[in-house]
Amino acid sequence: MRDIDVFCVFPSVVDGALRVGVVGRAIERGVVGYRSFDLKEFAPGGRIDDMPFGGGAGMVVRVDVVGRALEAVYGVPAREVRKERRVVLTEAWGRAIDQAYVNEVAEGPDVTIICGRYGGVDERVRALLATEAVSLGPFVLSGGEIAAAALADAAIRRLDGVVGNRESLIGESYSQRGLVGPPVYTRPAEWGGMPVPGALLSGDHAKIRSWREEQARLRASQGEL
Repeated sequence: MRDIDVFCVFPSVVDGALRVGVVGRAIERGVVGYRSFDLKEFAPGGRIDDMPFGGGAGMVVRVDVVGRALEAVYGVPAREVRKERRVVLTEAWGRAIDQAYVNEVAEGPDVTIICGRYGGVDERVRALLATEAVSLGPFVLSGGEIAAAALADAAIRRLDGVVGNRESLIGESYSQRGLVGPPVYTRPAEWGGMPVPGALLSGDHAKIRSWREEQARLRASQGEL
C-alpha cells in the first residue's frame, strides 16, 4: 500500500487523526498518499441517504452516491475500482480489525475506505463495489470515520520510512501472534512508593530480556490487552 483514500461524511474527523505525529509527517513527506472525500459532494442536493425499502427506523446510505463518488475520483466504472484497489467498507458487522489484517493491508494494494453512517449502507455497496467490510469490534459507532482513521493509522505506520526507528516495530504489541508488550518505565526510578523493577536497573541485558519476555507472557495470559 502506498496510497489510501477515505470517502465519508465528515472528512475532518479522519484528517484530524491522520495529519499528526509520525503518520502526519509521512503524509507530508509523500511517503504515503492520503486523500479524503466528502460523499455529500457527490449526492443530489448534498443528501447521501434515503429511507429503507420495506420500512424501518434509520436512513440508508445510497449506493448510487457511493458509485458516483468512486467514478468521479478514479475515472473508471465504480465496479472496476476494486480490481486495482482494496475497497473497504466500515460496518459494525464487518471483520474485526486486528494486527494480522493491518499487516495484510499495509503489504497489499492501495486502499479505498468507504465509511458507513446513519442506519447503514445499501448492501449493494458491499456486494458490488467493496472487497470487504471491517469493524473495530462488536459495537456500534455513529459513523465509520473513527474506524477508517484507526485502520489507516495502523497500516501507514507499518510502511518503510514512517517510523524513524524501524526496530521499534519489532517486539511491540502484536508484532507477533499472541505477543503483547511488557510494562515499560522511565524516570523517576521511584514514584508514589512504587519503584522501577530491579531487573530493568541491573544493566544485565540477559536478565532484562528475560524479565520482559516473562512479563509479556504474563500480561497476555491475563488478558490485559
